[in-house]
Amino acid sequence: MLDKKDQQLLIALQSQARMSVSDLASSINLSDTPCLRRIKKLEQENIITGYHAAINPKALNLNVLVYAFVRLSQNSVSAAEQFEHHVEKLPHVLECCVISGSYDYLLKIIAHDLESYERFVKHQLGGLSCIANIESTVVLKQSFSKKQLPL
Repeated sequence: MLDKKDQQLLIALQSQARMSVSDLASSINLSDTPCLRRIKKLEQENIITGYHAAINPKALNLNVLVYAFVRLSQNSVSAAEQFEHHVEKLPHVLECCVISGSYDYLLKIIAHDLESYERFVKHQLGGLSCIANIESTVVLKQSFSKKQLPL
């Protein structure tokens, strides 16, 4: 269970993960050593799972964001494992979620443009025998994307 100080630590780290331990400690009214101890504990408990740089995709010419709904050809463990193992290796697939409803998976995919997305679907996904159907929804405009979890 997280106490108030742990929650304050997580809020501060979510907004500025590069903050020094000293600055972090003073922002939540702790000394450096107990603050560092709490951070290490949160990391060991897999509450903090990493520290990442936020990169603007458009700066890398990644201009197209697509959500692809995928239906597998059969509802089996082997088909699911084959699919998940394959898409996990694809760098353009940012997220893979098992969903309920008429589709089995929802993929979040980023691409340079629509032509490169089409090639990706045809060459990277379309050749998988375990896939029965792919339905793509192209994001026209991303209004916002939150990275911080509510605490």
